[in-house]
Amino acid sequence: MPPLTIAQARLLLSSRSLLRARGFTDRELASQVSAGRMHRVRRGWYVGAEDWNSQWTEGRHLLEVVATHLNSDPPGPLFVGASAAVLHGLPLYAHRPARTHALVEHRGHTSGRTGVHWHDIAFDHADEASVDDIRCSSLPRTVLDLAASLRFEGAVAVADAALRRAAVPDGYIQSAELADRWRDDLGRRADALSTRGIRQARAVIEFADGRAQLPGESVSRVQLHRLGFTQFDLQVPVAGPDGKTYWMDFAFPRSRRFGEFDGKGKYLDPAFMGGRTTEEILFAEKRREDAVRGVTGWGVARWGFEHVTTPDALGARLRAFGIAPP
Repeated sequence: MPPLTIAQARLLLSSRSLLRARGFTDRELASQVSAGRMHRVRRGWYVGAEDWNSQWTEGRHLLEVVATHLNSDPPGPLFVGASAAVLHGLPLYAHRPARTHALVEHRGHTSGRTGVHWHDIAFDHADEASVDDIRCSSLPRTVLDLAASLRFEGAVAVADAALRRAAVPDGYIQSAELADRWRDDLGRRADALSTRGIRQARAVIEFADGRAQLPGESVSRVQLHRLGFTQFDLQVPVAGPDGKTYWMDFAFPRSRRFGEFDGKGKYLDPAFMGGRTTEEILFAEKRREDAVRGVTGWGVARWGFEHVTTPDALGARLRAFGIAPP
């Protein structure tokens, strides 16, 4: 499912006062929640259970962040960490925030303290941003905070997504100049911080590559690195016999194989299927793979999230396709 926007989150949320105006009593609201027909996001704010269940982690947390903001007196909390990440549209791979995260300022300004983790951290207000009128840490500061605090895989997914915005204007080819400028800027910001995990943050900044288009590709890169792969390419163009250019996620020249990360959403989520059936998508992927194989003579290996949970799992999958580290 495409990322939920702040505007969409606001539309999905219903306040207790609005629901009462529509005829719901407090007892009926509690019954709706208990029966699983409605989800209570934060005190006084609800969303339909179907809408809640259809969201990925990022969408659910964005609903929690927006509800927390709506529960607060102006100008609202300054969200940081994972809560700032979902406002910026960054991924949260394998991380499910239990609470919203906000900066300690003047706690009296908010009436919605429940479910908020208040962070008392050094913060330069030059790092403050506003996304759709919701205050949060800036994109660079958010990347640094998560690069220092998440597991390495999740931190890389965040950094890759941010670098892609900065240095991959066409979605495939990374500008070396823009990427170096991004790393230099994040590196200077890291040098000014003394927070726990800053050593990992520096490693994440150096490892980041904006050509990774999805968290699964970012995590694949991490596991490939752990397996000892040093010579592989990302987003490799192949000119097909039909005149189309096919972009392959990974290329392993030594093994003469391409690699494709395949999430289930491509085949099962209506938001990604473009009105096509699963069978039509599978047939299109087969034709694409046949074209690439026919032009290059290379095989194609596919893997999914279940194969990138550990280096060993990905290694076993790749060996099945004749791909081994040097």
